[in-house]
Amino acid sequence: MNITFPAHAWEMAAPEQVGMNPAKLVVARQRLDTLVPDKPYRVAIVRDGYLVVEWLRDLAADDPIHIASAMKSVLSNMLGIAVAEGRIGGADEGAVEHFPEMMDVPPGRGPKEGRYAFDTNQGATLRHLICNVSGYLKPGEEPGKVFNYQTTGMCLLTHCIERAYGRYDVEDPEGSAKIGGLFKEKIADRIGATWSYSAGSQRTAPDARVEVFGWGTSIATTLRDHARMGWLWCNGGRWGTEQVVPKDWLQQSVCVNRFIREHCDELMWRYGHGFWANEFSQLWPDLPTEAFTSWGAGGNYAICFPSQRLTIAMNPVNFDGQTQPYETMTDAWRLQQQVLAPILDSIE
Repeated sequence: MNITFPAHAWEMAAPEQVGMNPAKLVVARQRLDTLVPDKPYRVAIVRDGYLVVEWLRDLAADDPIHIASAMKSVLSNMLGIAVAEGRIGGADEGAVEHFPEMMDVPPGRGPKEGRYAFDTNQGATLRHLICNVSGYLKPGEEPGKVFNYQTTGMCLLTHCIERAYGRYDVEDPEGSAKIGGLFKEKIADRIGATWSYSAGSQRTAPDARVEVFGWGTSIATTLRDHARMGWLWCNGGRWGTEQVVPKDWLQQSVCVNRFIREHCDELMWRYGHGFWANEFSQLWPDLPTEAFTSWGAGGNYAICFPSQRLTIAMNPVNFDGQTQPYETMTDAWRLQQQVLAPILDSIE
């Protein structure tokens, strides 16, 4: 079968029509049920652009579910688009050039004790922010030197992009247009997805300048619209004949970023530009090194195996003890062994 891209609805295909063994997919679901014995879950498997299986337990496929930090991958896409459109000169521009208010966070006004804007923060670039190595508001962390998975840096990046499009006023964060409209116009509408967006401030210290570093935008999706994210990325940012996300930017995004390679232990080589990458086999040791994924708390993934023309959307699969991969890799390995490996093994 030829590779396709869904219009309003996904076209279904039986596993054998896209070169997958249905019996082995049954094994994969049995292992998933072992991994998640008593919680709701939903999973979609897409090959060649066809919806092959949809596994649902106590969750409707059409319910919008918050994808948590998986939206960081969409934010990365938006940074690449903003550069391509000339709204931002390049990812290595200083964040302070786009949002100078980032430095107006004095002691006592940060998210917690000892957290405020340090002089070194002026060296943080947009690339540092999306790679989670900015050191923003973190004492003793120079830009580019320490991997620190943080929400404040992503909020700052969001405001930089919003400013580039005239969508954020620090004096009126609640009334500002914000980035959700850009996600919709630049990405979701172009791939036929209906995502929903909500903006708000993270909980922090009472006197914190949340309008500077605390406001972010979240995304909620149905299962199939979450799978559209993965299928877009699996095709190098292309949807049909349209290049939605710049190809070269996405290629950079799904490889381990150079800051982590230069300054972190090899065991930490698994984060790119808003994506988790298996480039050095540190995410899933026994799976292809081309694999990459978005990842959000609660088990929200859009996992891509480009050469296999395969996307696996999990929205959510929340098993006991699950954490983010920056905390422990045990969960990633369990997911690999119980679910991903048998799905890949089904490809004939």
